Amino acid sequence: MNEAPTPQQIRRALARAERGAALDVDEAAVLLAVTGDDLDRLTAAAGKVRDAGLVAAGRPGTVTYSPKVFIPVTKLCRDRCHYCTFVETPGQLRRKGEDLFLSPDEIVQIARQGAELGCLEALFTLGDRPEDRWPEARAWLDERGYDSTLAYVRAMAIRVLEETGLLPHLNPGVMSWEELNRLKPVSPSMGMMLETTSRRLFETKGEAHFGSPDKDPDVRLRVLEDAGRHGIPFTTGLLVGIGENLTERAETIFALRTTSRAYGAIQEVIVQNFRAKPDTAMRHAGDLGLSEYRAAIAVTRLVLGPKARIQAPPNLVDHAEGTAECRALLEAGVDDWGGVSPLTPDHVNPERPWPSLDRLRAISAECGFDLAARLTVHPEYVRGALEGGEAWIDPRVLGHVAALAGPDGLAIDGVKPVGRPWQEPDGGFESAGRTDLHAAVDTEGRTEDRRSDFGSVYGDWAAVNEAAQRTGLIDGAPAVLHAEGGAALRAAEAAAATGQVDLSDEHALTLMTAEGDLLRAVTRLADDLRKETVGDDVTYVVNRNINFTNVCYVGCRFCAFAQRRSDADAYSLSYDEVADRAQEAWDLGATEVCMQGGIDPQLPANAYFDLVAAVKQRVPDMHVHAFSPMEVVNGTARTGLSIEDFLIKAREAGLGSLPGTAAEILDDEVRWVLTKGKLPAKTWIEIVSTAHRVGVPTTSTMMYGHVDNPRHWVGHLNVLKRVHDTALDNGVQGFTEFVPLPFVHTSAPIYLAGVARPGPTLRDNLAVHAMARILLHGRVPNIQTSWVKLGVDGTRAMLNAGANDLGGTLMEETISRMAGSEHGSAKTVEELVEIGAGIDRPVVERTTLYGVPPAR
Repeated sequence: MNEAPTPQQIRRALARAERGAALDVDEAAVLLAVTGDDLDRLTAAAGKVRDAGLVAAGRPGTVTYSPKVFIPVTKLCRDRCHYCTFVETPGQLRRKGEDLFLSPDEIVQIARQGAELGCLEALFTLGDRPEDRWPEARAWLDERGYDSTLAYVRAMAIRVLEETGLLPHLNPGVMSWEELNRLKPVSPSMGMMLETTSRRLFETKGEAHFGSPDKDPDVRLRVLEDAGRHGIPFTTGLLVGIGENLTERAETIFALRTTSRAYGAIQEVIVQNFRAKPDTAMRHAGDLGLSEYRAAIAVTRLVLGPKARIQAPPNLVDHAEGTAECRALLEAGVDDWGGVSPLTPDHVNPERPWPSLDRLRAISAECGFDLAARLTVHPEYVRGALEGGEAWIDPRVLGHVAALAGPDGLAIDGVKPVGRPWQEPDGGFESAGRTDLHAAVDTEGRTEDRRSDFGSVYGDWAAVNEAAQRTGLIDGAPAVLHAEGGAALRAAEAAAATGQVDLSDEHALTLMTAEGDLLRAVTRLADDLRKETVGDDVTYVVNRNINFTNVCYVGCRFCAFAQRRSDADAYSLSYDEVADRAQEAWDLGATEVCMQGGIDPQLPANAYFDLVAAVKQRVPDMHVHAFSPMEVVNGTARTGLSIEDFLIKAREAGLGSLPGTAAEILDDEVRWVLTKGKLPAKTWIEIVSTAHRVGVPTTSTMMYGHVDNPRHWVGHLNVLKRVHDTALDNGVQGFTEFVPLPFVHTSAPIYLAGVARPGPTLRDNLAVHAMARILLHGRVPNIQTSWVKLGVDGTRAMLNAGANDLGGTLMEETISRMAGSEHGSAKTVEELVEIGAGIDRPVVERTTLYGVPPAR
């Protein structure tokens, strides 16, 4: 909005705000412009919403703050924000006699002094990725053995936890999904200001964010979403008055609401007013006026609602001469003052000292509020982690949080932090919950219709449905044929004659959406290629699936296997129990155990290595096929190892191969509807590619028939082709097989919530198996079909459409069973032989890597 709103627009928007109606962006922009009596009405409405939220939270009339120290790890940055005085260059630091980074001892000393003064939070603030801009920063890190600034931050957070007990709050700017995953175990909370969603300010020369790559609004929104996917209590906010117009300001507030609703991880929103600073490009810009600031706070409160925690920094208004300006912030809907330090200045706004705690308490009391200290993690998240078993806080830092938190989730009055070990010595993986897994579930697959935190662990279902509708994923209609079917088929036949099939997307999509005679021709071609590649043998492996825990908080919306720790169906197997099952399987003729489990926050750091070792020590000749790429990600976060080092250590422990599960659809548009917190597609690709490089063979999979369409299937197979080709180009083995996994909808949360389709059709199954054979021809020789998901008749149909492998005997397969599969969880060798006999094909046992099993 560039023009002043009309009186009629103001009256209407105010009336809607006062009666609690949901506002839209245009109405919010109108309210951001109000002044005088209208502003007083607006702030009164916002104050009522805030008060209701505090009552619901169990602390009426209480505003909070975090006693903290400010640790400026480095003032170097690759960005060039036009209003910033925090950032300095290497030359400026040298002239001041300062090093490029605070040393470990300096960081710990600041934290230790803060602990002695009763501080509870260590705010790590620094510039974004300085090593990308400054060679001196890269050299500093290299000399000390850190591959990045964030690796240094991680190490320093551990030292602060162990040596002082202060809780790190990491604020290092833009972080990737992988970096957030590695930092969560060392920090109860993190933060990054969104500032604004205005692309104009980012793209226009001379505007506040021009020339600053990390200020791209899309990038910053992605960080907020990824933090939500990881379940990280996250602080963010908007910076008001940096050149944005009122519509852009309103759009920023609504973007914060969208992310907050989707994941529930935004623990507080800071509404920060711009203050011009000398020696910056924006030194001549005017400070944000108090009226405009009050309106911004009030609208933020009204849009985000009573559950939101809204913060305004008290040092950025006048608090020295009286309480008027701080009172104005409270009246506008603020319920938190943010971090206040008795020791360190606000290094971002050094000219604006914090009020003393006595002064802040007096100001709050004069306005009718009690002042209470909180932790860096807001009380709702503390209580959820300590009482409800929710996975907001990693177990490695949960003990540090518990030592400082009272029953209400606020800080214990007068508590002083004490250093505690960050990672307790592994005590083994203990058995817990149900272990009589077949007796634990009914014929539908589980004792309850859904896990106890169904309404929260998957994110906001309304937001999920909106995303699915917005992307058009749930329409389920086959894509329109983009080429004449005969021409596409001839192109596939010609390509197959060369030894490898590389079709255009248009031709591939045409064949993937084939029906009738064209589909029959596609399956015939696939079956011919199968016979040419591997002959008529139908292969299988004698194996046992060992799902060692079903405790998981990732929030995969298709998964009925995962349970909350306190749920009746939750279980974990001990190392001995896993080894016992491996021994039983070996005694029954198995050559492989396939081990996968939920992403349990309490899994010991070395659990994955110890699980493999337990099996290999008990049954040395058993092939261990274990751990999805998501489990590898979890392992890297818990051990601090790189992906490569983790896989090498797992291989050395006895890991034989890696299942290429957790792929689902390798398109993030689909993945972020299908799952809340699972790894993005590029990380899956990185993990399997790294596995290939270090000599760990992998399979590949695709789960289809939920919120996807044929275009995604073609794209997924093309991604697998590229990954496999890269492995071959590097002289290593790529994928051993491709496993199409039809979506089992029966008990899947995303289906129960009304978002997903009820699985693929027979046409879909035939097309996917046949096109997998065709598109992967000359690359991946084995196409597996899942008898667990398709049953005997469906499996036979797929074997006549390009598939050649039946997978394993399984002995137990908990994941599909709990999702509602009707086709059992184990098959005898005789039953597998009967499947092949029904289509006159011999059935032959193989090893995991498609060799001949040794005689026993």
